[in-house]
Amino acid sequence: MDAPWSALPDIPLRPVTVEGLDDATRAHLRTAGQTAQAAIGALKQAGHNLVSAILADQGAFYEMNHYPEDDVYDPKSACQYYYHAHRAGEHGHFHTFVRRKAMPESMRPAPGFQRSEPLPPVDDELAHLVCISMDAFGLPQGLFAVNRWVSDETWYSAEATIALLDRFRIDGAYPHFAVNQWLTQLVALCRPQVAALLRHRDAVIGAWQATHPGRDVLEDRELEMTGYLPLDVPRWITALD
Repeated sequence: MDAPWSALPDIPLRPVTVEGLDDATRAHLRTAGQTAQAAIGALKQAGHNLVSAILADQGAFYEMNHYPEDDVYDPKSACQYYYHAHRAGEHGHFHTFVRRKAMPESMRPAPGFQRSEPLPPVDDELAHLVCISMDAFGLPQGLFAVNRWVSDETWYSAEATIALLDRFRIDGAYPHFAVNQWLTQLVALCRPQVAALLRHRDAVIGAWQATHPGRDVLEDRELEMTGYLPLDVPRWITALD
């Protein structure tokens, strides 16, 4: 997709702009973007891109499988990600998470849902942040948000999840240091876009719930992706200047 997309056209998802961002925020985002682009440059010098690096030494590439096989988890930050593929119009996408250990003690699942599927034990709770869509050249092309059943997450409100964005960090060399660095910095660079997607997600979920009474909206297979924003990283960094 090359334009913003919403699962419900009457709940539009508008492009994110730099308007309203103060100088300090712009500088912070710009620094994150520069670091992310430097990581891509380091991969290119080594003959890799973001996708080829994450798939190296992982064997055959199968649709729906997680890469790496057991995901990437940083025990210090309690953050997690994996890469897989199952959608048309992309090579695949990253799923990004923050686990219970990194959440404020007071953070609780969002109320008001049927819970036809049992919630995980408290220690296993995780919040899904955003999906990052990758093109055939191993570069990011878009961001999107999904329904609960897609990511098998504990369901937190948009505002509670947005508060976790600054906690997302993946350090270490496995499966590739530059990919981990890039992913950490991309989430920081695109904080305004991710926040917009999560708020839009909650609006879509609320509207779907209202028009489909009696159904568990969070488990409804008719509602998968709630919204999508195309992403041009160099253009976004330039706009922050």
